[in-house]
Parts: sequence; C-alpha cells; structure tokens
Amino acid sequence: MTNFLAQVGIGNRLQAIRKQHGIHSARALADLIPGDNVTEAVVQNIEAGRKHDLPVSQLLNIAKALRVPPIFLLAPIARPLAALDVANLSPSFDGMTVVEFDAWISGEPEGAYRWATADERHERIELQAMRELHAQLRERRRLATRREIEHTTDASASASDASRTTEDNISEVEQRIAQLRSYLVSAGWDLAEPETF
Repeated sequence: MTNFLAQVGIGNRLQAIRKQHGIHSARALADLIPGDNVTEAVVQNIEAGRKHDLPVSQLLNIAKALRVPPIFLLAPIARPLAALDVANLSPSFDGMTVVEFDAWISGEPEGAYRWATADERHERIELQAMRELHAQLRERRRLATRREIEHTTDASASASDASRTTEDNISEVEQRIAQLRSYLVSAGWDLAEPETF
C-alpha cells in the first residue's frame, strides 16, 4: 500500500488517502460530504491535478470526510525536509520545508518555522496558552470524575488518602487555569464562561 504521507501533490495524496481508507471512488468520497460543495467532479479534478486552487471549505470538508488533519492533504509530511509542493503559492514560501510549513500552519512557537517579528511570536505563545487552557479544562473534568468515584467508594483510609491527592491535583489545575485565563484576557482574548474557557 502506498504511503499517502509521502505522496507528491495534493491530488496524489488525496487519492492515496481515499484508497487507504477504503473509499473506492471519487463519487463515494463526494457522497460522504453533505451539501454540494464537493462533488465527484471536484474530487476527480483534484486527483487528476486539474484543480490546483481549493477553497478552504472544500479542503476542510474533504479532510473531515477522510478523517485526517488538513496538513495530510497540504504537504507530504512523511518527507519533512522536502519543499512544499502546493501550487500557486507566493514566492515567500520558496524554500519552506514541510516541517517548517507544519510549524507555521499549526502556530507552534517552538517549531521549525522562525517567526519574523516579536508580535508574531507573542501571538503564537497566546495560541499555545489557549491550547494549554483547553487541556487543563479537560484535566479538571477528568479529576472531578475521579473525585466523584473516590467519594462513592470511600470505604478505606487509602481511598481517603487518594482523595486528598486528587483534591491537591484539582487545586493545582484550578490555579493553572486561573493563570492562563488571566494571561489570555490581559492579552485581549474574549474567553467564554469559565466552565468552557
């Protein structure tokens, strides 16, 4: 089976991913995408290399239907030092490798791409803080569930000791959530209610 992660060109990657996921035709892929944004003809034209410019909505719809991140379509990620092979990019992308592109598109402040200005770097650090905040909120929910289980099975002293450890962990997570929220709000981010952000 062809490694779709190393294929050259969006059309070749799309076709290889589609086949690897057991979607046997362009029609079958188009049928997985609600609406008329991506048709059989669109998929066929991308795969044949006749369609170089994809609207973001088509790219995202196709990636979602294939259950892959969009980067899998955009770049041959199994060849991290290869140059980008996306058509019609400006000369500012010349020489950018796949690993640099991945870091740039994902906003990784410590990735292979070097940010040109301090503002760009600060924006990426804020993005990382938002990602960490989301992870901390998930961790808080996990710990709250664990605490509930411990309280219902609190028949021994060891369970009580574990509960205190869970309480300590929840306290640490709450503190980090407060720090991240404060940082992001001070940077101008409009965060939803504390339970969701």
